[in-house]
Amino acid sequence: MNLAKFSRRRYTSHVTPIERMDNLSDHFKGPQLYVKRDDSLGLTEGGNKTRKLEFLVADAINCGADTLITTGAVQSNHCRLTLAAAVKEGMRCRLILEERVPGSYAETASGNNFLYRLLGVEEVTVVQDGADLALAMQGVSEELVREGRKGYVLPGGGSNPLGALGYVACANEILQQSFESSVSFDRLVVASGSGGTHAGLVTGFHANSASIPITGVSTRAPKTTQENKILALAQATGELLGTNTPISADSVSVTDGYVGPGYSLPTEGTIEAIRLFAELEGILLDPVYTGKAAAGLIDLIRKGIIGPEENVLFVHTGGAPALYAYLDTFLN
Repeated sequence: MNLAKFSRRRYTSHVTPIERMDNLSDHFKGPQLYVKRDDSLGLTEGGNKTRKLEFLVADAINCGADTLITTGAVQSNHCRLTLAAAVKEGMRCRLILEERVPGSYAETASGNNFLYRLLGVEEVTVVQDGADLALAMQGVSEELVREGRKGYVLPGGGSNPLGALGYVACANEILQQSFESSVSFDRLVVASGSGGTHAGLVTGFHANSASIPITGVSTRAPKTTQENKILALAQATGELLGTNTPISADSVSVTDGYVGPGYSLPTEGTIEAIRLFAELEGILLDPVYTGKAAAGLIDLIRKGIIGPEENVLFVHTGGAPALYAYLDTFLN
């Protein structure tokens, strides 16, 4: 496996830390909980998309693009960070926002939506849930051509094989940190949405012959649908890397029990998890991704599926700016 053969921008000057969460561990009387602080990655307010963008934006630059085009939900972390990368590179950015919950878009909303405007997004187009997002982005790309410009289309979440390389790199980082700290992790828990983070970790551990189980907590799709998506993306990422052995279906595990009423709609478990992480560890989660992943982590501990003797690493994929769009949920 040779990641050095792929062009890469560097938006983070440090290895993100792995921290013990002793207060949470004591609260649940085991297991020993750790957190990989990918919320501290570079670009505006950080988060997992930064790792993917290092490879995707490098490709955009190599293609001669002057404008980044992407899509996400109305409080999309990916859209925020793609826009931040465009600012960093002296490029422009146009966003297609999908209103996955009817009536959820408000031009004056806080959270990521506020940051889109503060960072100087060139154009925002809002479409309804289920719209053909690829077609919408292609339309923006064609409009730019008519203006004498060149766009580069990034998939939602940055989740294609090139973007997933960011989490192949993260898997390498985790294994090195595990070695240096003499802590062997029995399990990873991570939010599983557009799939690039989950698939990249699966690919990275597979390429290193590291048999660390990963529990992906779905934030939207049913278990079988999500597992099939992650497996297909992990296999495509492995092919891009040139790994020697195929990735098997038993490398991918997803639980869909914490989605609740729908994407971005917090459950009681989500709210409890966000409060516990804040009050016991001073760590901010978001209601869309990390809050639901943490709710899954907590429930699996309470059910005894995660045993008290395990060392468990929770991958914090960021997203805290979205929390400020949920003030009514937490203040009332």
